[in-house]
Amino acid sequence: MKLLEDKIKEVGRVLPGDVLKVDAFLNHQVDPKLMSEMGKEFARLFKDDNITRIVTVESSGIAPAVMAGLYMDVPVVFARKHKSLTLTDDVYTSEVYSYTKQTSNQISIDKRFIQPNDRLLIIDDFLANGQAVQGLLDVAKQANVSVNGIGIVIEKSYQKGHDLIEKTGIHLESLAKIKSLDNDKVTFVED
Repeated sequence: MKLLEDKIKEVGRVLPGDVLKVDAFLNHQVDPKLMSEMGKEFARLFKDDNITRIVTVESSGIAPAVMAGLYMDVPVVFARKHKSLTLTDDVYTSEVYSYTKQTSNQISIDKRFIQPNDRLLIIDDFLANGQAVQGLLDVAKQANVSVNGIGIVIEKSYQKGHDLIEKTGIHLESLAKIKSLDNDKVTFVED
């Protein structure tokens, strides 16, 4: 998605430790027009996958997931990283490690929000090592529902996450595929 790649080139910052900082439009400040365009693109890419519900992990996946849900006319559920007083024990849970935060979180989704016949679309902000997606796949397995698609905003194609997801056979689409991050330069995979 050229619009997203251009935005990454314009305001994304490469940090030490193989980190791409996109807080100017995705995970601190949100660019609503860009999110809307990403939602349209996800809806187009997954239009034939019979999606009934979108799931993501809080918090950076919420904005693109909500926009995709709007254009696909399906509900969006986000896995919570921190248990609140209102979240009961009747939940699906999975452990997810965050490379950028160097912490593990137990994600939770209330069982009421995944129905027995759901066909899920997982949307996440980044695919690097695939931990968040693996956690959501684990939740789907616990709920005994199918995952018909995985949509990624930014994929680091040189890391293991892509191969892990590809082995599942699930329809995977990434809006921006990064080939490398070198000295403040982002190189994208040519399609």
